[in-house]
This record gives sequence, C-alpha cells and structure tokens, in this order.
Amino acid sequence: MPRSKSSSNSRQKEKKLFRMAKGYWGCHKNVKKVAKEAVLNALYHAYNDRHDKPQKFRSLWIIRINAACREHNVSYSVFINGLKKAGIGLNRKVLADMAVRDPDTFREIVQRATGQKAVVA
Repeated sequence: MPRSKSSSNSRQKEKKLFRMAKGYWGCHKNVKKVAKEAVLNALYHAYNDRHDKPQKFRSLWIIRINAACREHNVSYSVFINGLKKAGIGLNRKVLADMAVRDPDTFREIVQRATGQKAVVA
C-alpha cells in the first residue's frame, strides 16, 4: 500500500488561509507564517467584538437618555426609578431613540415618571 501524502490537504489549508487574509496589507496577505498570525488575531478580535457590541450599545443608550433627562433637570437614576414605579415598560433602546427623534413625547414620559405637572408650551 502506498504511503499517504498530505500535499493536497496542506495546499487546501493554505488556500483557505490566503482567502481569509485577502485584503490585508503587505506580507500579511501572501506570506504563510505572517498571514496565519494575522488571521488568528483578526478572528480573535471579531469574536470578542461581537460579544462586546450589545454592552457598548446599552451604554450609548444610557448616555443619550441621561443627556435628554438632564435637559429636563432629572438625573438618569431618578428617571429610571420613576419609570418602574409608574409602570412604564419602555426599554432603553426605545427611550434613547425617542429622546433623539421625538423630544416632545420624551418630555411627557419624563413628566409622568417624575410626577411633575404637564407644562403647556
């Protein structure tokens, strides 16, 4: 029985590596040793950043809500506590979008959450 040769398999792995490294700069795209390190590094960061994305968006929403609340002389923590006590079940994504796109409605929500009287403008 003839011995098994691995040249076809190794060539396939090499082609896959260079396909993944396509678009990289300099020898990161065409030198096997450097390309392998670059691809592994890229995959590592892609995985971690996918998992960090929701956390970063939540913090962005909180920053936007806080900024909008401060315009109405209310802190973020007081506002969120008032929402829970008033039974308003809007999440932070919706609240942040409302604060940016529809400030009048957001003002009404702040007034309900803090128990203030509605001021007609």
